[in-house]
Amino acid sequence: MTASLRVLDLYSCSGGAGWGYHLAGFAVDGCDIADRPRYPFAYHRGDALEYLAHLIDTGEIERYSLVHASPPCQAGCALTVGTNTSQGWGGAHSDLVAPTRDLLDRTGLPYVIEQPNGRAQIRKDLSLCGVMFGLGVLRHRNFELGRWSTARPKHVKHDGYVRGHRHGVHRDGPYVAAYGNGGGKATVPEMQHAMGITWTDVREELTEAIPPAYTKWIGTAFLNARQEVLV
Repeated sequence: MTASLRVLDLYSCSGGAGWGYHLAGFAVDGCDIADRPRYPFAYHRGDALEYLAHLIDTGEIERYSLVHASPPCQAGCALTVGTNTSQGWGGAHSDLVAPTRDLLDRTGLPYVIEQPNGRAQIRKDLSLCGVMFGLGVLRHRNFELGRWSTARPKHVKHDGYVRGHRHGVHRDGPYVAAYGNGGGKATVPEMQHAMGITWTDVREELTEAIPPAYTKWIGTAFLNARQEVLV
């Protein structure tokens, strides 16, 4: 491990993304506004945008080689109000994707912005799914890559249904529903196994997490792209 291989994990939640970067060979620092005692790496509790702006202004951002951000984008989310107002980015109906991107551009660093399908306007440079990695969840996620690029992997065909009730119909299938409660939704142990997450057993954290396999793939692709530039 070298000092240059360090990723800043913003809006880190319980550390699904961070663990994948760790597996790819990075040291990881997380930041989230909520208390995350199960986060498995160095952790700063606070507003992610305020913290990122502080790192830029003090020059501390230079210790990172990559920034990963999974900003919430729900209108009126309590996380948006304080930072957006203080920075002049609008009111309670502004999502956090655009202001996060603005600050990431200011860092001068390569970055990754992650979002679920349909949540926010990001460039879909990568679209990953659990089936690509042999996981027991579908969990489609889109990723915008800033200041670097990599080949887009082929989306593997789904082999069956997500188990449980949907639109009044119950189906069996090889994938579990790692969100919500009831209606055949996955149990906590099922979610942990399906996503490869062992360090938290908090349902809320598991339902928000991305499988570490995604960011292990992204982190490895970034390091390969970085090496090609250095050669």
